[in-house]
Amino acid sequence: MKQDKTNFFELVYQVVRLIPPGRVSSYGAIAAYLGSKGSARMVGWAMNASHQQADIPAHRVVNRQGLLSGKHHFSDPQAMQRLLEKEGIAVESDRVKDFDRLFWDPAQHLHL
Repeated sequence: MKQDKTNFFELVYQVVRLIPPGRVSSYGAIAAYLGSKGSARMVGWAMNASHQQADIPAHRVVNRQGLLSGKHHFSDPQAMQRLLEKEGIAVESDRVKDFDRLFWDPAQHLHL
């Protein structure tokens, strides 16, 4: 059954709203949690479309290596890093330091 893009985006937003401050998740982990393992890119599209909604912490979603791959979709390229650093997350060379320790996997923390 094909899922409506708008509904998928809203499901993504529901998960992203649950990422705790000071933690990060990845596009792929969110897609896998939603049962769409191959849809990491679509999660990225949802994040890019979310910037008009202040209640969605899109800055907490990075790629699977901790890279700030979505930074160019913010108001300025440094905004994503500033928001993460404000939450105590160190970023070096556009990558989250201690990514493995700070990674929040919805499959481990949420119940379907």
